[in-house]
Amino acid sequence: MRTQRQVVDYSLQKRAVLRELLAGRVGTYDVCDASPYLKNAARFHGEPTDQRCPICRSENLTHVHYIYGDELKQSAGQARTVAELPVLAMTLREFQVFVVEVCLGCDWNHLVEQYLLGRDGLAEDGPDQGAASGTAASAASVGRRRREAQR
Repeated sequence: MRTQRQVVDYSLQKRAVLRELLAGRVGTYDVCDASPYLKNAARFHGEPTDQRCPICRSENLTHVHYIYGDELKQSAGQARTVAELPVLAMTLREFQVFVVEVCLGCDWNHLVEQYLLGRDGLAEDGPDQGAASGTAASAASVGRRRREAQR
């Protein structure tokens, strides 16, 4: 997504939780505790993935995208599909997206990543304008060096 920024990836934390589970320091009931609301959000708003559940290995994981932000008002905290996010990103200044992976079979869930979306991420001057100003600055410095060399 074009305006995605300040991405935080939680894959290392996920690996640590799975390592604790395999070592027996954490029980399956501690990590497989998806709420009924999260499971319903996964069913109706989730995006299926090709990744197998790391716990039961029988179901594919589903990603649920939750949105939060001041401009969202009463819509904050709702699950949205991936297709809705670019539309929201062009209409709102800034909002946060939290991606949660859920297994509908064994109730495994874990925060995958979080990031910001919105119009504030769009640069005021596009890449062509930045290149043009950089070219003008380099031409000015070349002209200055020529004048200094002629003295």
